[in-house]
Amino acid sequence: MLAAERRDFLLARLRADGKVVAKDLAARLGVAEDSIRRDLREMAAAGLCQRVYGGALPVSPAVADYATRAGVATASKERVAAAAAALIRPGSTVLLDGGTTALAVTAALPPELSATIVTHSPTVAAALVDHPTVDVWVLGGRLFKHSAVTSGAAAAEAARDVTADLFLLGVTGVHHETGLTTGDPDEAAMKRVLASRAAETYVLASAEKVGAASPFRVLPPDRVTAVITDAPPDHPALKGIPLLSVRP
Repeated sequence: MLAAERRDFLLARLRADGKVVAKDLAARLGVAEDSIRRDLREMAAAGLCQRVYGGALPVSPAVADYATRAGVATASKERVAAAAAALIRPGSTVLLDGGTTALAVTAALPPELSATIVTHSPTVAAALVDHPTVDVWVLGGRLFKHSAVTSGAAAAEAARDVTADLFLLGVTGVHHETGLTTGDPDEAAMKRVLASRAAETYVLASAEKVGAASPFRVLPPDRVTAVITDAPPDHPALKGIPLLSVRP
């Protein structure tokens, strides 16, 4: 089998199985495991997969640019957002992450809700301008344009002065082995700081993020209250993860 044919086969297995294990595929194809690993390195460099220990997982579509992500899985994000908005109690203080699912949360808030929302997303803050009874606080810092959020030392220092009841966390990948992941190390660090300031953390995970992975881990699944998702509860990537399941 030619190298190009082998990579096509690996991509087909990745789409069909949701992961590839280098050792298993090397035995199946009768080639050296190093050859499979080299293929996976080249595929990862081309953005076709995310390498993990022993093999690879699909790349999350949530690592695309902000404008593209706004049109991805909109119905799924709206379902997750509605479930997340229902967790916000009157009078509570909520940390709301950035991203397109967090933006959908702002649209799902009841018009009569009185609460305080703290965010490091200018986009989320702007969406709440017309909400009559939500008090909005914005954490300043360097703008990470990919997700339209602030990050870095200034944003993290401001976040450490906040004590919240709830954090609604956005990620780009959810998998029981790789954990909750995102595509930028500074953004991952900022998310960890925000999670440390809340009594409870719920993950906003529309179905396309489940089973995918990104390079930088935010938190292990056992460090959050639950993952809000409309992916099937028996999805193999959700094994052992606390869930708040939403019906498709």
